[in-house]
Amino acid sequence: MVMSGMHEKVELHSQSGFGLVEVMVGMVIGLLATLVIMQVFSTYENQRRATTGSSDAQTNGSIALFNLQRDIQMAGYGLPMPMADPENSSLKCNLLPEYDPDADPVTDNSIKLFPIEIENGVDDSSDIIKVRYSRNAAGAVPTKIVNHTPINDIVVDHNLGCKDGDVAMINQGNACMMTLVATVAIDGYGHGGGSNDDTHIGLVPTTPLGPPLSNSAMLTCMGDWQEYRYVVVNNQLRRQTISGNLADNEDNVLVDEIVVLQAQYGVSATADSNRVTEWRDATGNWTPANLAANVDRRNRIKAVRVAVVARSGQRENEVVTQVCTTDKGTVNNGPCAWDDTDFDAAPKIDLSPLYAVANEWQHYRYRSFETIVPLRNMLWSRDAL
Repeated sequence: MVMSGMHEKVELHSQSGFGLVEVMVGMVIGLLATLVIMQVFSTYENQRRATTGSSDAQTNGSIALFNLQRDIQMAGYGLPMPMADPENSSLKCNLLPEYDPDADPVTDNSIKLFPIEIENGVDDSSDIIKVRYSRNAAGAVPTKIVNHTPINDIVVDHNLGCKDGDVAMINQGNACMMTLVATVAIDGYGHGGGSNDDTHIGLVPTTPLGPPLSNSAMLTCMGDWQEYRYVVVNNQLRRQTISGNLADNEDNVLVDEIVVLQAQYGVSATADSNRVTEWRDATGNWTPANLAANVDRRNRIKAVRVAVVARSGQRENEVVTQVCTTDKGTVNNGPCAWDDTDFDAAPKIDLSPLYAVANEWQHYRYRSFETIVPLRNMLWSRDAL
């Protein structure tokens, strides 16, 4: 028997898609590309934050310095004009006068005379700068006291520029006292408050007793003579207004992320010279208390040098700020206040107490700003000193 042959038909099927090896290679390439993209993005983001943070610090520091400079250069505006009566100049007071309207040392509303005052910070903390001036457009014109009794109803040559509630100053040689113009009728003469006329000035009953007044004494109305304090609190630069009336006191935030405020007096060799020869911290003989009792040192202050340190709010993972040492050897945990190569030693800046963790201050970026502000009203008065 013959068997017919059978032919098998074999169909070959081609495979499509990726093999395991190809898939794994593709995944590796994709991961590498993702890693590169993330690295580029991370680098860009870090640079962007650093640039933005530095820009914010630059802006904040500039605003802070502008406000300080604007007020400091006004220091002393509204003082009795020294050249109008050099013998009874307000800049020659042996003891610096002040007036406390409520006679309460606890309340912070005493009116003081000297145009500029630096309160040195404790343990290298920020200083407090106190600036005093008046916004009285009429200035301060001394007038001669004609009849000095009673003290609450002084008779003067003229009542130019005086109004109710003004800060008033009485000068008799180098003896001075400060008080307020009354705002209500206070005595039998009825010249207090609105009854003040062209030749009468009523003073408040709490006017301090001074030496017996002679007919050579002078009275000056200084307008709304006020104190403006610049302080750093909780990394904010604040401007506090202190006046004779507690209700008028203000405390305003000017700029955030200001961490340090330092200042020094620019001092001349003699009171009648306007050339600054040295820079002094508000310590030793230059504390407010010692200056109040020494007229010569007060009148040698011709300028104020100010340093402001602004911080970027962005914390960096790596250390970005190093210790800075000035040419005079001041070691700062932070940026240097200024170049003291040709000057007295710059004040120390220590940022470490601002942080609970050691060396945490090095993980932030800072910008330091400094300027010198001449005391114009002191410079113009040198011939009366």
